This record gives sequence, structure tokens and C-alpha cells, in this order.
Amino acid sequence: MSSTRDETIPHRTPHRIDDRSDVSGVTPDGAAWLASAATYPRSALALWEERPDAPVVLPSGTAFDVVSAPALFGRRMLDRLWDEGPGSGPVAAFRGRMLLFAAPGTAQRLPSLLRWEEFGRAGAVPPLLCHGTGDAVTVPAPAGGASRNRFGSRWLVAPDTRRPWLPGPEVLLWAAVRAARAAVRISIFPPADQGAKVYDVSRRR
Repeated sequence: MSSTRDETIPHRTPHRIDDRSDVSGVTPDGAAWLASAATYPRSALALWEERPDAPVVLPSGTAFDVVSAPALFGRRMLDRLWDEGPGSGPVAAFRGRMLLFAAPGTAQRLPSLLRWEEFGRAGAVPPLLCHGTGDAVTVPAPAGGASRNRFGSRWLVAPDTRRPWLPGPEVLLWAAVRAARAAVRISIFPPADQGAKVYDVSRRR
């Protein structure tokens, strides 16, 4: 069992907007932050101006790492981060996966932390794909929600600043363990569909 403990994460209860709402898009500052990960940031911004509804491929490992989780488990992690933790960095949904943007270095550290954690060893935490240095990820277009593109991708927590707070490996380990515990406690009755929750980033650390 790792040394991760509940009291390491402060309790937060952010205000929730109507679950039927959707994130309208990335702010100009958020787009500039995303573009900073590209080899040629100005070219990336120009591409988005020309094709605002197209997903984009960005390298990870410099501006951010990305932890990709199965949609349902990723949703549980996100709920834990917002209900009981410090909030999250930008988060996107893409082709049945939840993409949690994390601090650079997370992709290298998180797998080893999970191997030490009993829930990781027991298989309660599903395999998480960790994208760091040398990897690239496809993220939703800066503009628009899932209804505006054929890929079904959307931002759940859209980038809104040039220097967003990004969770590190310890925070995401905590969220994964909490999500695994929540999965164990789920009753035989399926939960109500949570829809497209939108999280109030003003409460984020």
C-alpha cells in the first residue's frame, strides 16, 4: 500500500452547471497554451483559425503530459478530483477515452506509483495510457463541443489560461484509487446518466 492518504487532498465542493450544458470552447489564452506544445505554435494557431472544428495532434512532454483513461473510469476520476480534491487541469473526451492533462513528468512517474498501490496490483484500476516525452495525442478542436464535429470529441474542462494548473502524478494516483474504491461500492443498480458535466474552473486550485 502506498503512502497516499486522503488528507493529502483538501476538500472542495465546486458549483456544478446544468449537466446538460457543454463547454463552448477554448479561450484565446487557452488556445495559446495548447499551441505552445506544438513545434510551430503560430502554425498551429493558423490551422485552428482555418479549421476550427478539426481535432489536432499535439506533442506531449513539454507543456503537458496526458493520462488517457477509459471513459467511465475517467469520469469517476474527474468526479473525485472535483468533489473531494483540488479540481483538475484541462480534460477532454475523445473516441471513448478521457484525456486528463497533467504536469510534465506525470507520464513517467504515475505507472510506477500505480504498481506500488494495492488497487493497481489488484487490477481495480484499469490500464491508464500515459503520454509524455516522445508521444503525441489527438485533442478536440479549440472551438465547439461534440455536436460540432464527426469525431464525438469535446472539452469537459476547456483550457482557459496560458498557465493552467496541472495535477501531478500523486494527485492522479489519489484520484485513481478513489475512483477504484467508488467502483467497488457501486450497487447492482446502474447509476443515472451523468451527461456532459461541466466543472466550474473558478474553484480550481
